[in-house]
Amino acid sequence: MDKKRNAPLAGVKVVELTAMITGPLAGTLLADLGAEVIKIENPNEGDPFRAFRGGNYSPYFCTYNRNKKGVTLNLKGDLGRGALLKLLEGADILIVNFRSGVMERLGFGTDKLRQINPRLIICSITGFGESGPYASRPAYDAVGQALSGISSLFLGADAQITGPSIADNLTGMYASYGILGALFDRTRTGEGRTIQINMLESTVAFISDPFANYSMAGVKPDPLMRVRASQSYALRCSDGSLLAVHMSSPQKFWLGLLSALERHDLASDPRFSERSSRLENYEELAIELNKTSRTRSRDYWISRLVEFDVPHAPVLTLPEVIEDAQIRHLETFVEVEHPVHGKQTMIRRPVLFDGDRVDQPLNPAPDLGEHSREVLADLGYTNETIDLIQQGK
Repeated sequence: MDKKRNAPLAGVKVVELTAMITGPLAGTLLADLGAEVIKIENPNEGDPFRAFRGGNYSPYFCTYNRNKKGVTLNLKGDLGRGALLKLLEGADILIVNFRSGVMERLGFGTDKLRQINPRLIICSITGFGESGPYASRPAYDAVGQALSGISSLFLGADAQITGPSIADNLTGMYASYGILGALFDRTRTGEGRTIQINMLESTVAFISDPFANYSMAGVKPDPLMRVRASQSYALRCSDGSLLAVHMSSPQKFWLGLLSALERHDLASDPRFSERSSRLENYEELAIELNKTSRTRSRDYWISRLVEFDVPHAPVLTLPEVIEDAQIRHLETFVEVEHPVHGKQTMIRRPVLFDGDRVDQPLNPAPDLGEHSREVLADLGYTNETIDLIQQGK
């Protein structure tokens, strides 16, 4: 069978008026499925994420803008606004992550966009929603994590904010989910939909089970809430590395762990003999398990846990992840070449269709305005007019 097929979203045109993470990630997810995604930036500095490590082509920008065409438009001028409207006439999707009201002030309100393209799917991403007491506030990842409650499940009393962006990424994923739903609905109705999504609710939705356990069962939420219930532990080994185990509820995994660690004495300890008592005495059990794990290397314990079929994994650093045997087998990472900036390591989408990912485009993120002349020429603009557009005429 010929494996070369069209990507699922081949022929779908997306226009992005986005910056930083949430909107760009939504566009990247669609681009990974084969959509033509045109990222609009201002001609001067472009997306602020470009300059996060100096220059205008940071790793941050690259990871959230792969497989896109980069176009610059000066929306302060009539020609630039006209070019955007012309571009949207033939688009399927518009993604915006401006604060509420900005599009209207620029002259691109929903009613006007519907007039020029009734089939256009408009996705508006905000921090807190289009209205309400926080609607006008700026929102970034740490703000979304804190207000949604997710930070309270990560941080102890004296902890500092750590880790990767979560609220930003979740919002981008939920945005692409909403867009795909609207795209399918359009096949039945022929009409576009207006999607409103915000970071606050996206992050709350991601942790629905802690809210359910609190509201329905009265379980006190704290950073150990989930790991206590799932019986997950981080074990320090003699070489200083960490090993994660996750026993969940099956009794066989608890017995397997005791065999792997040769700690059968814990089975008769009244603090740990029943699952309910292990939940109540989670921190005491963690201490006991770590007493043993610290006596041997991580490789030793991995071989024992494999032997006794205990769910486990080494806690890998990012360089170790890249070299991991399973990651290499899956071909998760791929190297691509930008004609100016050289080699980049790209993460392939985690979704396979019919057993492969041959339909995924693998193009590096664009330079600022890299495709401006190409895209605007396709709309009928001459080089002279394109220059005037960038000048804000």
